[in-house]
Amino acid sequence: MKKNLHGANKRELTPGDVAQRCGVAVSALHFYESKGLISSFRNAGNQRRYNRDVLRRVAIVKIAQRIGIPLATIGEHLLQFPPGKRMSPKDWRGLTERWREELDRRIATLTRLRDDLDGCIGCGCLSMADCPLRNPDDRLGERGTGAILLEPANEP
Repeated sequence: MKKNLHGANKRELTPGDVAQRCGVAVSALHFYESKGLISSFRNAGNQRRYNRDVLRRVAIVKIAQRIGIPLATIGEHLLQFPPGKRMSPKDWRGLTERWREELDRRIATLTRLRDDLDGCIGCGCLSMADCPLRNPDDRLGERGTGAILLEPANEP
């Protein structure tokens, strides 16, 4: 196949081709690969190459990152789409439905935090008994007096 300067018609893409087409650094591609989000292969000269489907996978990763989906979650969801398997519109809808649910939960949490923030304006102390952000309904009061960890493992 004839080589195009921008890799548009090539079946195998170099890391530079993918980085340029996707707007990411080559190091980002290597990072995504280390996390199992994309995959590459080695050509006869032992150079890293990507199949063209990687362009779509990187786009999906970037979209998910932009809306705040953690890389681990993106990776879990992409496992059902092995490299080389083209994602159908139905597949994309299923994936985005899960992401939409997570976004809705985050929006609800952030809205609640925003609305409760007024109770802290001017206080400067997140340890008061009625803090709606850190100690709603004085749940931490059951643990006794004294300093409380800012982010205990299972505290909201």
